[in-house]
Amino acid sequence: MATPGEWLAGARPRTLPAAVSPVVAGTGVAAYADGAVWWKALLALVVSLALQVAVNYANDYSDGIRGTDADRVGPMRLVGSGAAAPGAVKRAAFLAFGVAGVAGLVLAATTAWWLVAVGLVSVLAAWFYTGGSRPYGYLGLGEVMVFVFFGLVAVVGTTYVQTETFASGSFLPAVYAAVGIGALACAILVVNNLRDIPTDTVAGKRTLAVVLGADRTRALYLLLVLAAAVACVAVAAATTWWALAGLGFLAPAVRGVRTVLSGAVGPALVPVLQSTGLAELAWAVLVAVPLVAAG
Repeated sequence: MATPGEWLAGARPRTLPAAVSPVVAGTGVAAYADGAVWWKALLALVVSLALQVAVNYANDYSDGIRGTDADRVGPMRLVGSGAAAPGAVKRAAFLAFGVAGVAGLVLAATTAWWLVAVGLVSVLAAWFYTGGSRPYGYLGLGEVMVFVFFGLVAVVGTTYVQTETFASGSFLPAVYAAVGIGALACAILVVNNLRDIPTDTVAGKRTLAVVLGADRTRALYLLLVLAAAVACVAVAAATTWWALAGLGFLAPAVRGVRTVLSGAVGPALVPVLQSTGLAELAWAVLVAVPLVAAG
């Protein structure tokens, strides 16, 4: 049986900024536009965190039973390392999905029932990233889905459940914020897949990094960081120029860019996951605080 510490490691806590950031950014936009509803923001955070943990356990299970994690460079995987039985990890994934579902149902019941459909699609996207007979994560589509669900859906959805409107005063800033958050969430996955190019190639896992090759993947990482900077300016132009404080995310992001562009491989790329996650969280907080203050 896996120890509590191993289960915690399997949940991959370093990825959790990617779940916190969209809720922070979306709540900031809601506060600026119409006033934040803090209990709904908290429920949105529960949904986002639970989905992130569920994705991590689901990936651990699906990659583990395929043998993709047999020779892993990055953080420990429960199934691949033999620390936990596949069935136990699968149950943990569905437990996390259940937590997200309960919180999501409360939000839907107090906002709009069509949000249930959005939640179901999000759960399916989370499972079939590496699950099923033809996982889209093995077809180079992982980054696209991360941008959609941990960027557009998460940020715009967080704003909507609090404002209950798609009026331009909240919708456009939310979309701009979603682009910034989504770009950095994608950057986390890009550097993760850059690190795993050798092992994924052997395992037949055709991630976008495998398709593009190392050099183009490094360029993509830089492009995503630059896109996040442009999105920050767009949010400021649509709301308050104080939101330019969000450009402070470049401080941790630059460290990651330097490492990636230096040609680092394998374990040398692991710290970039943390610095990119920190950059995403910094983007969200440094943009949201001025929006809340100006709201």
